Amino acid sequence: MSKIDISLGQDGLGLDWANGDSQAYPYIWLRDNDPARLHPDTAERVGDLLDIPECPVAAEAELVEDAISIRWTDGEISNFPLSWLAAHRPGRSAADAAAVEPQTWRDDLIVPRHQAEAIAASESDLLAWLSETAALGLSIVEGVATADGAGLALAQRIGFLRQTNFGISFEVMNKPDPNNLAYTALALPLHTDLPNQELPPGYQFLHCIANEADGGGSVFADGLTLAETLRASDPVAFDLLAQTPVPFRFHDSDTDLRVHRPVINLRPDGRVHEIKWNAHIAGVFDMAPEIMPAYYHAYRKFMQLTRDPAFQVRLKLKAGEMVVFDNRRVLHGRDAFDPSTGFRHLQGCYVDRGEFLARIRVLSRP
Repeated sequence: MSKIDISLGQDGLGLDWANGDSQAYPYIWLRDNDPARLHPDTAERVGDLLDIPECPVAAEAELVEDAISIRWTDGEISNFPLSWLAAHRPGRSAADAAAVEPQTWRDDLIVPRHQAEAIAASESDLLAWLSETAALGLSIVEGVATADGAGLALAQRIGFLRQTNFGISFEVMNKPDPNNLAYTALALPLHTDLPNQELPPGYQFLHCIANEADGGGSVFADGLTLAETLRASDPVAFDLLAQTPVPFRFHDSDTDLRVHRPVINLRPDGRVHEIKWNAHIAGVFDMAPEIMPAYYHAYRKFMQLTRDPAFQVRLKLKAGEMVVFDNRRVLHGRDAFDPSTGFRHLQGCYVDRGEFLARIRVLSRP
C-alpha cells in the first residue's frame, strides 16, 4: 500500500492503489468524513455538514507517511489514513463480520448442535454458535439445565432480551383461558411469531424443560427457500406477496397490536430478506377488490409450500435442549400433543437481530 498515485479531479480525489485498483472519493464525502470532525472518544460526528462548503475543492493532496493529506481551497487541512480510505470506498460496503451469507436448506438439513457449557464458558464457542446460527437460521443447544431461566441466561450471553406483550419470557404449555394458540395443545402450522409487531422479534429461543406428552414434535422450514421456490415457479404470485401489504393483528383484553406488511420482504438488490407469515393472526385482507383473487391465489400457493414435507425439518425436543432460530426467516410449528399423557413445557424468549449481529462483530474483533 506504500505506492499510490494521487490525482485531483473536478469533483473528487482519485487514488490508484498499488494493486491496480482505482477509486474516486468525492470531495464533499471526504470533508464530511474528515477524522478531525469526529469525537476522539465516541467516534461520533461532532462536525456539522452545513459548516463546510457544499462544493469543496482540494488545492493539493500528498502522501504523508501512511496518510493522504489534503489542503482545501478554504485553508482547511484533512488527513486520511490509507487504511481508512482502503476500507471505506464509495460504492462498496465496508467489511462486516456479521454479514453472514445465508445457507438455504430443505428437509435434508442436519440441524447443527452446540454445547451449552462451551457457549457459556468460551467466547470462541459462542462466536461459532452465533455464526452458524446466522448462516442457517437454525441451531440446537444441548446440555441446557432444565431449571427455569437456564435458557434465558444463555440468550443473555448475546444481548438484551426483547420484551413483547407476552413479557420478557413466555411459557409454552397447555394453559386454561389461553390468549394465544401456542398456549394450547393444538397443532400449529408453520408460521413466524408476532408479524403484528412494528418490528417482529429477531431470534427466538425455545428451551425445552419437559416434553413427556405424546405428540408435540417441532417442525421448521427455511422461509428463504420457500420464497425463492415460489419466485421460480410463479413470479407473479411472488411479486404480489412481496409488494402487497396485508394486515396482521393480535388483540386481547389488554392490547391491540396491528400493522400492514407484505409477507415477503426484499433487500435493495431484490434478494429475499425476511418472511412475515402467520395465517392465524392475519387480519381481514383489505387490498383492492380487483387484485384480491390473484392475491389469494398467491397466498394459497405459499401456504401449500409451507405444508410440503420436502421443505420441512422435523424433530422432537428433549428436556435440556434449546432450539434457536431466526424468527424473520425460519418458519416454525408443532404437532398437536395430548396433555393427559405427560407434561410439555418450553420456555421462550427473543433477542433482536441487532443484538445478535452486534455480538458477532464484537467477538470477531482481532
